[in-house]
Parts: sequence; C-alpha cells; structure tokens
Amino acid sequence: MLTLARRYLRRIDAVYLALCLLCSAFSVVGLFSVGYSQLGGSANKASVQFIASLLGAMLAVIVSTVDYRALARAWPLHAVVAWGLVLPTLFLRNLQAGFVVIGYDAGGTSNYSWYRIGGMTFQPAELAKLSFILTLAWHLDRVRGRVNRPLNLLALGAHILLPVLAIHIQGDDGTALVFAGIGVVMLFAGGLSIPLALAGLGAAAAGGAAVLLTHPGLLKGYQFRRILAVLTPEDPDLADIAYQQNKAAMAIGTGGLTGQGLFQQESIFIPNAWNDFIFSYLANALGFVGALAVLGLLGALLLRTLRTAAASVDLLGRLIATGVFGALFLQCVINIGMNLQVLPVIGVTLPFFSAGGSSVLMVYLSVGLVLSIGLTSRRSAGLAAPIE
Repeated sequence: MLTLARRYLRRIDAVYLALCLLCSAFSVVGLFSVGYSQLGGSANKASVQFIASLLGAMLAVIVSTVDYRALARAWPLHAVVAWGLVLPTLFLRNLQAGFVVIGYDAGGTSNYSWYRIGGMTFQPAELAKLSFILTLAWHLDRVRGRVNRPLNLLALGAHILLPVLAIHIQGDDGTALVFAGIGVVMLFAGGLSIPLALAGLGAAAAGGAAVLLTHPGLLKGYQFRRILAVLTPEDPDLADIAYQQNKAAMAIGTGGLTGQGLFQQESIFIPNAWNDFIFSYLANALGFVGALAVLGLLGALLLRTLRTAAASVDLLGRLIATGVFGALFLQCVINIGMNLQVLPVIGVTLPFFSAGGSSVLMVYLSVGLVLSIGLTSRRSAGLAAPIE
C-alpha cells in the first residue's frame, strides 16, 4: 500500500494536492478557533469540515485516476443527475418529504437552493457547477475552430444562459454570477474572438441596466440595499444591512501585522465568520501575515491550475482545467471583495476555507479533474507510467 501511494504521488502533481490539503488544514484550525471564540466552544463546524476535507481528498485521488475524457463523454449521466436535483428547488419551497426538505432556505434570504437531509444540508448547484464545466468543455471541443460562427455562438450562449437563469430562479444570485463567469472564461479559452467578446459584454451590460431600469422589482429590496451599503457604508439608514461588512472591515483593520491570536474569546465578533467571512476572521486572528498566507496558498493553487491547463495534451483538458480555474478565481475574488467591503454580500464562499461539507466535496472533485488532466499530460510526455 505504501509503495502504491509513493508511486501515485510521483505520477501526479503532488504539489497541487499538497496546496489543497494545506488550505483545508488552515481552514479546520481556523474553524476550531471560530467555534471556541464565537460559537460557545462548539467544534461542530470544524469537525464537519475535517471529515468533508478528508472524504474530498479521497474522492480527488479516485477521480484523478479516471480519464477526464470519459467523464466528459458521460455528460448526459451527470447532467441529468445534477440538474435533476436542482430543478425541484426552482418550484418547491421548504417542502417536507419524510426526513428531506426540498427547497430549504438555509440563510433566511429567499435562497431556496438547498436540500435539508436530517441535520445536514446539501446544495445541488455545487454538483451542477462541476457538470456545467464538463458539458460546456465538451460542447466547445465539438465546435473547435468554429466558435465564432453565429449558430454556434447562439447554442453556446443558450448553454450558459439557461443554467444561470435556473440558479437565479433558485434565489442564489451569487452562484449564478459564478456560473456566468465560468462560461465567459471558457468561451475565451475555446477561441471566442476579442471583438465579439467585447461587443457581447457591452450588450449584456447595457441590456442588464435597461432591464433593471424598466423592471426595478427584479432586484430584491435587500439586494439593492446591499449595493448601497458598499457605496455608502456609513449611511445610518443602512446600518443594519452594512453591519456584517462593517464588522468584517473592522476585524481586518485591527488584525495588525500578526493578529490578535487564535482561540481568543475577546476577538471581534463577525456574523457568519465560519462561512462567507472566514477571511476577515483569519485576518483578525493572524493579521496581515495570516491574510497573506491565505492569499498565497490560493494564488499558488490558481497558478498551478492554469499551468495544468497550458500543459494539457488536448483542447478538452485545457477547457476543463480553465473552467475549474474560473470557478475558483471568481469565488476568491467575489468572497474577498465582500470581506474588504468593495463588493456587496452575495453569499459566495471562499474555496477550501469556508465551512460547508457539500462545497468542500465539490471543490475536491474539481481538484481530481485537474489532477487527471495533469496525469494524462505527464504520461504523454513519458514522465509517468500507468498506476498499477
């Protein structure tokens, strides 16, 4: 067993896997500290994160040994499963079916994108995100060299827009934005011309502004107030909606160079510190050094993902790795932007660090795909023999 493990680590991108495990270890320690200082000593968040990370790493290892091309070809199977779980949440709201609640509103913000199974919650959009990357990569690979033709662009636009609209109907606009961003990044990687891309982005921006001006009711009241809270955080009329971000900004600002320390009960209270605002908590507890460590780990992981994409032996692998990069990059930018009070709160978690079993498992499945692409590239270059 030990010999097989050593052989496996010599053949895959062990640095990439190690970076993921370091992020998870950092997260678990941080969540233990959050539980001690802000949740009355509860270790539940950290325990769930540890188990999910362990299971996720095992799944990543398994997926890395599977040919990513076979997974892409099996798109009807995983697409039916993923979207078959998403679709009921578009229409059902907190429906109790035995010990399962469909369309569960986990955050109390009209986001009915969850299933509650006993005492656990699961967000099917995370699985759909992975399926979306695989199916869009397969679609782009089928039209290689012909992406800019009008009919192909229309089909690709529908491929991206329909999932975005489905997630929006759920009420999870943060995840819908990530889906849209993944689609744009993958279109570029698939050969979309820059003039067409700029024209499309301009038309989308103008169309979105026109729709909001003519139908302002599409933007929920609390969403509009969150945007205003970023623009005018000191407005007393927005004190309630800006409270979370103001506390996060205060926590980051008082962290100093080395922070207030982990497991300190007198640390600044940050609402939802274990989830969307884990970066603020770590910046307060570990200071600028700790925040830089988080950014360094995530930055190295993103660069390593791009490196795998660039070294891929085929377009399909390049597109899948680019899609994973897009998902991780967008979540990092949006989440840290929320913590720094430069973007409104839209419920996007920080990959690996934020508490959440389903999101951690799906991130590690994405890691497995990137490892599979890297392993195939190394085999083609004669640097890795098949694992036996």
